[in-house]
Amino acid sequence: MRISDKIKQQGFVTTCEIDSPKGIGIEEFLDKVDTVKNYVDAITAGDNQRAVMRAAPLAICHILKERNVEPIMELSALYRNRLALQSDLLGAGIMGIENILLHDGWDPTIGDHIEAKLVHDLDCCALVKAATSLSRGGDLSGHPLNEAPDFCVGILVNISQEFDSDQVSQLEDKVAAGAQFVVTQPLYDSVVLEGFLKAIKGINIPIIVGHMMIKSASMARFVNSNLPGVTVPERIIRELEKSPREQVAEKSLQISVNLLKELKPLCQGFHFVPAGWERYVGNLVQEVVEKTTINH
Repeated sequence: MRISDKIKQQGFVTTCEIDSPKGIGIEEFLDKVDTVKNYVDAITAGDNQRAVMRAAPLAICHILKERNVEPIMELSALYRNRLALQSDLLGAGIMGIENILLHDGWDPTIGDHIEAKLVHDLDCCALVKAATSLSRGGDLSGHPLNEAPDFCVGILVNISQEFDSDQVSQLEDKVAAGAQFVVTQPLYDSVVLEGFLKAIKGINIPIIVGHMMIKSASMARFVNSNLPGVTVPERIIRELEKSPREQVAEKSLQISVNLLKELKPLCQGFHFVPAGWERYVGNLVQEVVEKTTINH
C-alpha cells in the first residue's frame, strides 16, 4: 500500500531500513526482515546507503514483495543518469513497487569506493519530476508510456541544522514536483523538529522522522564525525558515558523511548535505522507508537 494512503488510514506509520546484503547471500538480511516486519508498515531498501556498495534496491524490493512485505525503494539521483534512473523506476513499477524514496545520494569519499564518480545528470528535485512524469504516463523527454506506474514519492531531508529559506524553497519545489512524504535523517532533538515545522508551516506534507538507536558514546562520536547531516547532542553522549557498561543498552533504549515520545505528536511516522539492533525495533514500537496511539 502507498505510504501516503497508510498515513491517511492510520494517522501514523512506522518504517525501517534494513541494510541490503554486500553480496548475493540474503539469509542474514531476511532474518533481520523477519525480526521487524510485524512492527512496521514498510521496509526500506537503501541505494548504496552511506556510499557503501551493496545489492541493488530493485532486487531487494522484489524479494520483499515476494514475501508480502511492503517495500520502499530508495533511489539516489547522483549515481546514475536519467536513462538509468527512469529505467529503474519503470522496473519498480513492473514489480508492483509503489513507494519510492528519492535523494541526491552520499558523497563517495565517506564510503568504501572513494574513487567513484558522481554522474550529476539529475538532482533530487529533477528525479522527483521524473517519477511524477512516469506516473502521469510520459518520460522526461515527453515520450508516452504504454502503461504508467503509480508511485508514491518520498524525499529524504536533512533537518539537523537550521532550515534556511533556500532549503524551504527547495522543499517547496520538490513538493510541487510531486513529493508526497518526507523522511528525515536520524534526529535527536525535538526542538530541531519544531524549528523545521515552523519553517515549513506553509507546506502540507507528512513528515516521517528518522531514528537510529545510539549504542554507546563512541558510536555517537563516530556518527557526529562521519554521517553528514546527523548530530547526536552532547547531553545524550554524557548520559551514555555515565552508564556502567552492562547497562548501556538499557540506557540507550530509554533515551530512544523518551525522545520518540517527545517527537511523536509532531510527526506522522518514524523511520528506524537499526544499525544492527533490529531486535529492539519491536520494543520501541510497542512502547512508543502503540501505547501512545491507544492513549490518544
